[in-house]
Amino acid sequence: MSATDTVSEGLRGDTPPLHVVLFQPLIPQNTGSVGRLCVGTGARLHLVEPLGFDISEKAVRRAGLDYWKHVDLHVHPDLDACLAATGAAPERVFWLSAAASRVYTEPAYQPGDVLVFGRETTGLPRERALGNQGVSVPRFGPVRSFNLATTVGIVLFEALRQTQPHAFPPPPP
Repeated sequence: MSATDTVSEGLRGDTPPLHVVLFQPLIPQNTGSVGRLCVGTGARLHLVEPLGFDISEKAVRRAGLDYWKHVDLHVHPDLDACLAATGAAPERVFWLSAAASRVYTEPAYQPGDVLVFGRETTGLPRERALGNQGVSVPRFGPVRSFNLATTVGIVLFEALRQTQPHAFPPPPP
């Protein structure tokens, strides 16, 4: 698949509120959960090859992912091609890493921002994860990191809360 290939109809042509990038994902269940999150939030999902699983129509059908056809999905041969396809400026790309010192709630997210999540086993390339745009989800117990799909949900909803406050009802008095 090339950088311009779209696997599903999704929101093609529309400007997504946010871009979610999974760098060389290995676990199909995580990617499936992230895909569901993206469908439910309108985010565009970008997968950077190589993938650790098959996303052909037959494989997706066999896995029972009935929502997959609604994922606004783009597959890219490498990270640079992916980032170029989003059109985002470098300062609007946020690198999620357990090793980053900045907390994910610190940035002021904007529509069209790019959230990049690393491979389940090795994370992101170190030079990207520890740069100025590196952010993390704090851990309060003895775990190395959180599940990929959980982390995407936490950060995606914070970014949406900031960029689409009208979608979040105010707390009760």
